[in-house]
Amino acid sequence: MSDRETNAGRAQTFRARLADIGRGFEEFYARPFAQPIARDKQDEDDFFMLVVLGEALGIPDPAAYYNAELLPFLFDDFHKWHRRAGMPRSPLDHISCC
Repeated sequence: MSDRETNAGRAQTFRARLADIGRGFEEFYARPFAQPIARDKQDEDDFFMLVVLGEALGIPDPAAYYNAELLPFLFDDFHKWHRRAGMPRSPLDHISCC
């Protein structure tokens, strides 16, 4: 093996070790905040769902025309959302998921 190949192997090993250390630090510092961050993200997603479906739920919304374009993207999560919101059945007549 030449010196160049040996140095390349050492550099690659060093990069792998450095990446492992970086992942360790990230997990050490991020782990305590993972649950609150996930909860906040869920709250924001629920609020966004409410804003987009507001007109269908009877809440006047001046941007309902533009929100209608987002409805197809929300159908996959609709069932989970209305269950988390405390509604045992779908509150919308045109969307029946239960």
